[in-house]
Amino acid sequence: MTYTHGHHESVLRSHTWRTAENSSAYLLPHLRAGQSLLDVGCGPGTITSDLALLVAPGETVGIDASADVVAQAREHAAGLGLENLHFEVGDLFALGYPDASFDVIHLHQVLQHVGDPAAALVELRRVLRPGGVLAARDSDYGAFTWSPADRMLNRWLELYLAVTERNGHDARIGPRLLGLAHAAGFGAVTVSSSTWTYADPEARAWWGGLWADRVRYSRFAEQAVGYGLSDAEELEAIASAFLRWADSPDAVFVVTHVEILARD
Repeated sequence: MTYTHGHHESVLRSHTWRTAENSSAYLLPHLRAGQSLLDVGCGPGTITSDLALLVAPGETVGIDASADVVAQAREHAAGLGLENLHFEVGDLFALGYPDASFDVIHLHQVLQHVGDPAAALVELRRVLRPGGVLAARDSDYGAFTWSPADRMLNRWLELYLAVTERNGHDARIGPRLLGLAHAAGFGAVTVSSSTWTYADPEARAWWGGLWADRVRYSRFAEQAVGYGLSDAEELEAIASAFLRWADSPDAVFVVTHVEILARD
C-alpha cells in the first residue's frame, strides 16, 4: 500500500497532536469500562492511549502497517502505565484475530489511504462482536475551506487530489462512508460531521508550518515530483503560500470530517 503522507516528522507532528477529544468525540459516549477495542491505523498512538483509558480494564490493541510508527506508539504508551494497551504491526485486510474479537473498532483518517475501503470494512466487520460498534472518521479534502484566498493554496489542493488519485485513494471519501458501510454489510449506521478549525495565531502557525514542511519534504512532495505532477519550484511556492496564510491576522482554515458509527 502506498501511503501518500509517509512518516516525515511534519506528518507525525500532526498525528501526535491528535487526541480522543479532538479526533474521536463522536465515539466517546459509546465507550464503557471493560470493552475490548481495536484501533486501526493507530499511528503514534495518542488517540489509542486515550481510548484505552476509557475502556480499561478492557483490552485495547493498536495496529499500524509501519513498524517504525508502532515502535513510537509503544514508546509513547510506556510512560502512561496502561496495562490494558499494546501495539502490533498489522494489515487491516488480513487481521490476525478470530471472528468476533472486539467490542469496538476505531479508524481515524484511514480509509482515505486504502485502495479498497469496502474490502477493509468487510474484514473489520468480521472481527467485530455482535452488538459492537465500528467508528470511522475521514476527511473530505474537497470540502476544505480557507481564507484569505490564495491561488497557490488552490494549486496545493489540486495537486494533493491528483497525487492521491494516482495512488488509487479517495481523499474525498468522508461522505462515502455511509455507502461503504452498507456495502460491507452493516445494517445500522449513524452519520455525523465535525471540523478542525485553525484560526488563532498559534493554531495558524502550527498548521501552516507543518503543511509547508509536508509540501517541501514529505512523501507527498516526493510523489508529486516523481509522478511528473509538479516540480521543486512549484512546491516551494506552495510552501510559501502556507506560511503567508499563517501570517495573516485574518486567516482561517477549516478541515471537514464525516463520521460513522456502524453496527450489524
